[in-house]
Amino acid sequence: MKTWIYLVLAIAAEVIATTALAKSESFTRLAPSAVAVVGYAAAFWFLSLPLRTMPTGIVYAIWSGLGIVLIALVAWVWSKQTLDFAAVVGLGLILSGVVVVNVFSDTVKH
Repeated sequence: MKTWIYLVLAIAAEVIATTALAKSESFTRLAPSAVAVVGYAAAFWFLSLPLRTMPTGIVYAIWSGLGIVLIALVAWVWSKQTLDFAAVVGLGLILSGVVVVNVFSDTVKH
């Protein structure tokens, strides 16, 4: 169970860091820049922990897939960045892929 908690924390840290990076204006604003750097450091540290027990490809697929979808949602809600139909379908496919890997793959230990 700890493995999954670490993976969720890695995803959350990456989403926070990427959101801050967008607000940092190319690292010209101190606070969002600091949040981005610390967030990415935390994300990679937390990401390294599930790699002890889970296959790298699976960990990275879950981390990147959920990160992409969550960052798109945060940008939509906070920054009013619009998503067209194709973007929504694509994000849905990414999310579906993560679900398929987690539910049907024997590679993921439940």
